[in-house]
Amino acid sequence: MTSALFEPITLRGLTLPNRLVISPMCQYSAREGCATDWHLLHFGSMLTSGAGLFIIEATAVQAQGRITPECLGLWNDDNAAALSGVLSRVRAYSRMPVGIQLCHAGRKAASHRPFVGKGPLRPEEGAWPVIGPSAVPFADGWQTPAAMSRADMDELVDAFVQAARRAHRLGIDLIELHAAHGYLLSQFLSPLANLRDDDYGGSLENRMRLPLEVFDAIRSVWPASKPLGVRCNGSDWHPQGWQVDDAVVFAQRLKDRGCDYVDMSSGGTVYAKVPLGPGYQVPFAEAVRRGTGITTIAVGLITDPHQAEEIVAQGRADLVAIARAVLNNPHWPWYAAETLGATVEVPWQYFRAATRAGVPPPYVR
Repeated sequence: MTSALFEPITLRGLTLPNRLVISPMCQYSAREGCATDWHLLHFGSMLTSGAGLFIIEATAVQAQGRITPECLGLWNDDNAAALSGVLSRVRAYSRMPVGIQLCHAGRKAASHRPFVGKGPLRPEEGAWPVIGPSAVPFADGWQTPAAMSRADMDELVDAFVQAARRAHRLGIDLIELHAAHGYLLSQFLSPLANLRDDDYGGSLENRMRLPLEVFDAIRSVWPASKPLGVRCNGSDWHPQGWQVDDAVVFAQRLKDRGCDYVDMSSGGTVYAKVPLGPGYQVPFAEAVRRGTGITTIAVGLITDPHQAEEIVAQGRADLVAIARAVLNNPHWPWYAAETLGATVEVPWQYFRAATRAGVPPPYVR
């Protein structure tokens, strides 16, 4: 039996051993943007999972761009040093490629971390001023962001560039630019958040301008051998918002600039009713792949190995990203491989637990 999900795929100079990607998942466990011992535990768990790629959580390029005070950052050398300490220890036991998702939360910054509070921080709780494309809050009770000036945009572009340079020095294999979920670049793309009347608002071409400028700036400093992808929305789930046809146009512009993949998600720009269900976002990846030919990642409640296999085998997406499934079972890729008759790399310390014959030899650095 041959599994499409466990076939390798090459993005520029990086070859992934299979098509399973561990999605960026916020851990809300950093201190002033610096990784902590929790990240050591989390990264170690993910890097021994057998997936083809692990992408580090949404990582702020400016302190004001954190979603919560506890979000990971890469805006200064202290952040880089802390992350280096974690990566150097866990990568000694795994050769899984590691990516990082660079992000700015925009008007959704300065909020409570989950399970502790809800909604925006109050001033007495440490809230900081937020920015956005327009002076329009995310929702009632949220801060009204300061509409960004050209100088603000220049600072933002430089912040992404400096974070990308730090990521390269850390040995990161891949960057994913976060332009989804209603965060800053997604806010510029969506007509629900972007009400500007200058060259950065109004038409779709104008609303794409800043995200494309950020992409171009990162691509210019990120090594040509390393992949650069973008996570973007397929829908705001609002009739006047961003639509899948917009995503196809955006993906084509990205492809023309050297983008290596798009990771298709949805929602988060405004409160909306989302029709949750297994694979509910896969049609966005399929539409973009068929409309542009760009490599796509499908995400969204994909929890069954056969479901993941069909997505790739039927050409609906090139890769499948998992999140909650691998938190629930950090060796879900082992289970998927066993189910589909494939093999994954297993640490020698866990080799006795590999139930399928033919598991590749253990890796020891």
